[in-house]
Amino acid sequence: MTGNPKIDRTLAFLDGHSIGYELFTHPPLPTIEEALKYWKNIDSTHCKNLFFRNHKGNRHYLVVFECHKEMDIHSLEHRLHQGKLSFASAERMDRCLGLSPGSVSPLGLIHDISPENPDPRELYPEGHRVRLFLDRDLQSAERLSFHPCDNTASVVISNRDFMRFLKIWGGEYEWLDMEGDPE
Repeated sequence: MTGNPKIDRTLAFLDGHSIGYELFTHPPLPTIEEALKYWKNIDSTHCKNLFFRNHKGNRHYLVVFECHKEMDIHSLEHRLHQGKLSFASAERMDRCLGLSPGSVSPLGLIHDISPENPDPRELYPEGHRVRLFLDRDLQSAERLSFHPCDNTASVVISNRDFMRFLKIWGGEYEWLDMEGDPE
């Protein structure tokens, strides 16, 4: 184990569900620009992960797309069809995903499998607090990389294992075309 509780819990979850991974440690990398310097020799599709809330504050959305793509929030609002969005606060990020700013990752969904003391107004029908939106282009990526709930490491997993991870999580997710004109 690494000695980092967030990373160790994530790796224990992956190990416990026989999800293969490669772990790469590095200094804290809170932005894609900083991370690209360390990811250049890691063979995978690196992802940008953004966490939002709706204007009422009762719905949360995790958006994952290839790290070189740019996405403005207005365009994203049109793609998601969820109304006005804003970035979720650090408190919401911690409560819903067990993450802190700069460490957003779909692997944080391990904290959304059986939410503790959830506000019923925040829950989707299947009992989760977060809805996941994924860039359709990630479907063809052989390997994906994410922070393991802390930005001092990156985990690479196969696309097949990532899909198994999503099935274990059990929440709603949707594939989106993140390029071109939003509908």
